[in-house]
Amino acid sequence: MTTKKPFSKARYSLPSCTLRHLQPEDASVLARALVSLDPWLTLEYQANGLRRYLAKPDSSLSRYAIVIDEQTTGVVCVRHPWLKGSLLELIAILPPYQRKSLGREVMKWLERESRGTYRNNWVLVSDFNQKARAFYRHLGYRETGRLEDLVKSGYDEFLLRKTLPGKDNK
Repeated sequence: MTTKKPFSKARYSLPSCTLRHLQPEDASVLARALVSLDPWLTLEYQANGLRRYLAKPDSSLSRYAIVIDEQTTGVVCVRHPWLKGSLLELIAILPPYQRKSLGREVMKWLERESRGTYRNNWVLVSDFNQKARAFYRHLGYRETGRLEDLVKSGYDEFLLRKTLPGKDNK
């Protein structure tokens, strides 16, 4: 029996958007946009650092542009494997495309890709990011730990976990 390799395709078609491998030109545009939004604004991320993160080769990190009608509307980055699962390192939807269920759709994709291969999905979320915390709770993620001063002194991150159904989750 062959085990599927999650996050291995260059392109995924979702109901209202397409996910495609992030291109170098996407990294600069997205980095400049994200540093003006929370949580990156509050955590004082710099565009150059975020651009390097989005563009740097990393074989365990899958990065996708979220695209609607050939327009880049956001980004999703997933590290796998990570603690018997996958870690959502970053998801961002640009403001004109927020509140249209794109985030929920991308999270469903993440679970579909992980299911059957990994037993956990993990997320880190800033303590001050109440909207994100509520979003993940609504999707079934539970806080499992608090990491003090992880990204920036004075701000904590919560580690959230969702256990996926599967044969090794008895």
